[in-house]
Amino acid sequence: MELLNVINTISVILTLVYLVVVFGFIRGWGKLISFKPAGIKARTMVSVIIAARNEAGGIKRTIECLLAQDYDPALTELIFIDDHSTDHTAEVVLSYASRGVKLISLKADAATNSYKKKAIQTAIGQASGTLIITTDADCRMGSRWLSTVVACYEEKGYKMISSPVVYDEERSFFERAQSLEFLYLIGLGASTIGNQKPSTCNGANLAYEKEAFYAVGGFQGIDDLASGDDELLLHKMAAADDSSIGFLKNKDAIVYTHAKPNLREFLQQRKRWASKSTRYKNKSIIVLGVFVWLFNLSILINLITALFMPEFWPVLVCQLLLKIGIEYYFLRSVTAFAGRTSLLKLLPVLNLFHILYIIYIGIAGNSGKYEWKSRIVR
Repeated sequence: MELLNVINTISVILTLVYLVVVFGFIRGWGKLISFKPAGIKARTMVSVIIAARNEAGGIKRTIECLLAQDYDPALTELIFIDDHSTDHTAEVVLSYASRGVKLISLKADAATNSYKKKAIQTAIGQASGTLIITTDADCRMGSRWLSTVVACYEEKGYKMISSPVVYDEERSFFERAQSLEFLYLIGLGASTIGNQKPSTCNGANLAYEKEAFYAVGGFQGIDDLASGDDELLLHKMAAADDSSIGFLKNKDAIVYTHAKPNLREFLQQRKRWASKSTRYKNKSIIVLGVFVWLFNLSILINLITALFMPEFWPVLVCQLLLKIGIEYYFLRSVTAFAGRTSLLKLLPVLNLFHILYIIYIGIAGNSGKYEWKSRIVR
């Protein structure tokens, strides 16, 4: 009985902590005011940088989206970096050279573990833009994307702008499940910026001043890690001045991409994302992550125990109901912004699978190597 009380007490504490955390997300998201451009003629020179490896199958669609932007072409520079592709990526990009698209071929470097950071830093070194905007070679965006980002930069004066990324064109239940989970991550990152405690962003839709990039030393100090060209740079910028970072809450600023088609690719992607967590200098983010991981672990332990000891069912059911309830309340606003409220019906079904995923990725993401772009990296 004493052991039961101890376990129940721990479970209650972890549940309360999780509720407080998600209430913080809700508060932060609510603080973000939807941005509406004032319509002032833009004057900022922009360099859009895209690192690409073996993207011949879809990169043409990305290039066409970028060339269709309504932003002044004279103020726009499109730079693609070919990261040792073994397909026809470089040839596809070069076919657009007459339309001003630039290609940089990354030189071999056996010493590096972070090809993407090297690609981005190489491009920044040759970029003429005041504002650097990164996206990925499998992304798509509306014609007002670039002008909206630049308007936010000019009107708000941010040194770094994190903008929304959304999955679409799903072909299976598994991909729709990823879309909902990914919106949770995007909302989480946006809310921490809203609370002026930036924790996460996505390099598929990220803008920052070139001068500010160099002011924090670029990727120096984080260039030994394969991942982190977005989050770890965000943390360096936030350490310098967290008030200079903004989230662009505008539908025209959304970048669209695809979920992973199978479980293996999904887990490899998430292991890569999780691998950078050990390098967070802001230890409060790590502590928060540990609490969330322990909360999910407590649910699993209570579930297994309840199969043999029925007295554990009440606490387990309360944990699950509170978890689903608070997440639904948070995701209702986030999915409405993205125009994907239909995904909310998946939340109750996915919760148990998501709990198992959080527990697994918390361990696997910080334990060794993983595969990315047909490379084994750390």
